Amino acid sequence: MSLVLLAPMEGLIDELMRELLTRSVAYDVSVTPFIRVTDALQPRRAFYRMAPELKQGARTNSGTPVSVQLLGSDAEFMAQNADRLAGMQPAGVDLNFGCPAPLVNRHGGGAALLDEPETLHRITVQCAQAVAGRVPFSAKMRLGVRDTGRCVEAAQAIASGGIQQLVVHARTRDEFYRPPAHWHLLGRIAEAIKVPVVANGEIWTTADYERCRAESGCADVMLGRGAVADPFLVERIRAVQTGAQPRSLAQDWLRLAPLLGEFWQGVLLKVGPRHAPGRLKQWLNLLRRNYPEAERLHTHIRAMREVGEIAQAMQQAGVL
Repeated sequence: MSLVLLAPMEGLIDELMRELLTRSVAYDVSVTPFIRVTDALQPRRAFYRMAPELKQGARTNSGTPVSVQLLGSDAEFMAQNADRLAGMQPAGVDLNFGCPAPLVNRHGGGAALLDEPETLHRITVQCAQAVAGRVPFSAKMRLGVRDTGRCVEAAQAIASGGIQQLVVHARTRDEFYRPPAHWHLLGRIAEAIKVPVVANGEIWTTADYERCRAESGCADVMLGRGAVADPFLVERIRAVQTGAQPRSLAQDWLRLAPLLGEFWQGVLLKVGPRHAPGRLKQWLNLLRRNYPEAERLHTHIRAMREVGEIAQAMQQAGVL
């Protein structure tokens, strides 16, 4: 069966969200958001902070393997951190060459490196040597910085450095998350390198999944915002893969409501009452794309700031 991976999304998918989204054990791997590497070897606590699952065999409570992502532009320090991380036995070490955030790119990280194939190759080679086959080794990239003209060259530079899998988000850095995703270009990359290519970007529904596979020629996919907007999308995709009839969205609000309540309680413990409302609204804002009940709850609490007031609204909605 083709792979389905859960994407690393800075500020959106943390260990709380990973736990809820992987509850059904339908994902093959979940990748953490990046750990920023500058000019130092990160302490072990930095890896545990980003991936507390490392303390329990690098798996979520439901058993989904968790790979940990590194981001940086200094090959030597990236390799040192890859070495330390590999020794902690994650489900994989992943390199981020796709982050479009302006702050990250201004400091020479993420997608900014896609204009520097030599740097991509040097980082990948040294990290591959550091990982030394102890755990799976992968990378994620975009189609370029401003345009897609060097996407194949960048992919070849990364792939020849020793990775075992390449995830490609089918947009350039400057396109950020604006549709469309250029799935057809992923086929060119897959033909030019010798490692499996995983398609990522703009997969919101099972219909998107099927079109992405048809246009890209890639068997495997990674889900990002689509998985957060529909926490059961991976199950619907698994049904498509087996020829079964996917469940309808209308059937799933009763399954989703307790997850929202659990998320709210977890966020209160993690970030406190000041920031918890923003995290809840962020998730509801994506969920309302698919669930009318989420739309109503989001509208109701959008102007609320007090935890008690929001909790009362959630109770009235049957979420708490």
